[in-house]
Amino acid sequence: MTTRTFGQRIRRNEDPVLLQGQALFTDDVQLPDMLHVAFLRSDQAHGRLLSVEVAAARQSPGVQAVYTADDLGDLWQPGPLLVPPPPIPDMKFQARCQVPLARHKVRYAGEPIAMVVAADRYLAEDAAALIEADIEPLDPVTDLEAAHQGVGPLVHDDVPFNCNAQVKQHKGNYRRIRDQAHGVVRRKFVYHHGAACALENRGVVAQWDVRAAHLTVWDTTQAPIPIRSGLAALFDLAEYQVRVIAPFIGGGFGPKIMMFYPEEILVPWAAMQLERPIKWIEDRHENFHATTQERGQVHWAEMAFDREGRILGVRDTFLHDAGAYAPYGLTVPLNSQCTLPGCYDLEHYESEFISLYTNLPIVTPYRGAGRQHGIFVMERLIDLAARELALDPAAMRRRNLIPPARFPYHQDLIYQDFEPLIYDSGDYEPCLDKALEAIGYDHFLQQAQPRYRREGRWVGIGVVTYVEGTGIGPYEGAQVGVETSGRIHMATGVGTQGQGHFTSFAQIVADQLGVSPADVKVTTGDTNLFSWGAGTFASRGAVVAGNAIQQAASAVRGKALHIASDLLEAREEDLELADGYVQVQGTPAARISLGEIAAASNPMRGVAKYGSTPGLEATAYYGPARGTTANGVHAMIVEVDRDTYDLTIHRYVVVHDCGTVINPLILEGQIRGGVAQGIGNAFYEDLHFDDQGQLFNASFMDYLLPTATEIPPLEIHHLVTPATENPLGIKGAGEAGAIPVGALFAQAIENAMADTGIEILSIPLSPNALHALHAAALAVP
Repeated sequence: MTTRTFGQRIRRNEDPVLLQGQALFTDDVQLPDMLHVAFLRSDQAHGRLLSVEVAAARQSPGVQAVYTADDLGDLWQPGPLLVPPPPIPDMKFQARCQVPLARHKVRYAGEPIAMVVAADRYLAEDAAALIEADIEPLDPVTDLEAAHQGVGPLVHDDVPFNCNAQVKQHKGNYRRIRDQAHGVVRRKFVYHHGAACALENRGVVAQWDVRAAHLTVWDTTQAPIPIRSGLAALFDLAEYQVRVIAPFIGGGFGPKIMMFYPEEILVPWAAMQLERPIKWIEDRHENFHATTQERGQVHWAEMAFDREGRILGVRDTFLHDAGAYAPYGLTVPLNSQCTLPGCYDLEHYESEFISLYTNLPIVTPYRGAGRQHGIFVMERLIDLAARELALDPAAMRRRNLIPPARFPYHQDLIYQDFEPLIYDSGDYEPCLDKALEAIGYDHFLQQAQPRYRREGRWVGIGVVTYVEGTGIGPYEGAQVGVETSGRIHMATGVGTQGQGHFTSFAQIVADQLGVSPADVKVTTGDTNLFSWGAGTFASRGAVVAGNAIQQAASAVRGKALHIASDLLEAREEDLELADGYVQVQGTPAARISLGEIAAASNPMRGVAKYGSTPGLEATAYYGPARGTTANGVHAMIVEVDRDTYDLTIHRYVVVHDCGTVINPLILEGQIRGGVAQGIGNAFYEDLHFDDQGQLFNASFMDYLLPTATEIPPLEIHHLVTPATENPLGIKGAGEAGAIPVGALFAQAIENAMADTGIEILSIPLSPNALHALHAAALAVP
């Protein structure tokens, strides 16, 4: 093999079709005789659904059908529990999953009540407006702390205290070590709801071929294979009778993982009932109500430490808002619980969470998936302890980092993949050193900041660390093949949502077969071309699918060398792959193309001599025993306007270690996107619900997303500590950029406004929030 593309900054293969408007998205699917769908959704967060009158809607122009819960027959049943809880001792868990259309009771504003199918979306919307849903309002559950008190209404009448789950985990003996501590800091921390706000909203197109008895579904999903299997089971079809295609997706970030949303069931079902293609595309207002959200938690945490700033232990109790249903199990709060220890050598840790049902939209993973919450609590506790000790915050972090000799580091906690949480590898201090050097930490504190303060400016610095659990199972697979034309194709079951899979996956294949990545045709997310896999989530695509791809491509390489050795009358060890050929080393004229080898592997006459399987292709699966752990450090210099309390980010540095890097260009894009999302979550984005569960800011006029104006240039550095849990040594990176940003903003702003005495214990911030904190600090005598 004379070429090497793994690790190179190769531009994305998929970009030309995207930039030229030639890529297929779900809304681009146009089929003859297609109908369109609109939903009537509850305008109440909690209420008894007494009746649904649809007669006028059924008589409305262009309407083909109107469905309510009573029309669904056996289809009306709760959706599946997507992620059952892990085997944690003494855990309490009460799962409640959403039904396709509400019956008897509505549990959040936006829950679908009726489905209208019409000639176009406009007519469907007009008809939906004619439906009369008689809802008797009930007091909603919207406040986590009030819900925890055990009084008031029940979201689900058979779930006492609205308790979805209660989970305790611990390591060591925190209570004993706390009694020996020099000091203890305690605070209440709050992390509010946020929305993913992908560029493309959700959508489903379904076509039922009655003669072939075959269902085709185009879906904005991150998990097409589970959708295929679920639909086949629901509709009593064989899996080969259902094809699910996840085309290009304009961002997913987690909320497009979840199966099944009601629309993913109802649109294919209606297509089968009416024997016509049907399309539903979510509008932005719907997205704010009907697509899952994340973020709502309240923590009561404390940290014990000694005189030198060594962390002795941490105790954390928190409430988690599950929303109205909990189809995704305990993934988000478990991530918070297991990520809180972060990069630190924490021998004593006691954690308990209570997940509560509320009358707010459903909560599922969203980029970071609860890791932000744990990192925010831990990093804030360190800042508070450092302040009590008059110790530099960076110095306290350094003092408590897990040393390299301690890896693999056992956390003695059960993680979201149901396995013991073990950090496989890491070298944390060089990351911190690089970040401090790059941001100019000492120079800022000793020279720049005193000058700013003399000028009356609020300019501060922050440095925080984080870990990201990545690359969890169960497995992924891939098929790599060479056609007789010489074309190389690779198919895998994972979907894509903008991560550059078409390029990074091609690089893995190209390295094995000695070709350019541009020569590898990559297909993702089409169940007809690859039938098994879990999906794209939890920063696992490159780790799990990537290793499966490497194994499949390696098998094809081995087969090509074996066949070519016979055709070229040379030993396999004397052969190499280069430029689409297998050739004798040192004698490039003695060569044969991969296409010719593919033809020879499938003879039309004579005896097949080259093994038991025809074709120059191979399929492989990879399932990690456990995940792998990436880590990094973010540093920032920020200025707060003394009049408006708005922010200007002067410098932003990221140092990241995600093991061996497939493509640094794509990796940097992932980090930049994550940081941008993290900045939005930290300072701009906040869903405002009133006490009746009504969302006040369900539009981009009111829900503030950061733009290019607010996102600073990023200085990104990579360190490499290879993963030990997978052959390629890679770790995931999709969520890393977003995880530590809230904690970083809190530390840097407190440092900037140190003379005011403010203390930041809640995220997201905003100019209004900073003004209120300052006013409250001034009011303290």
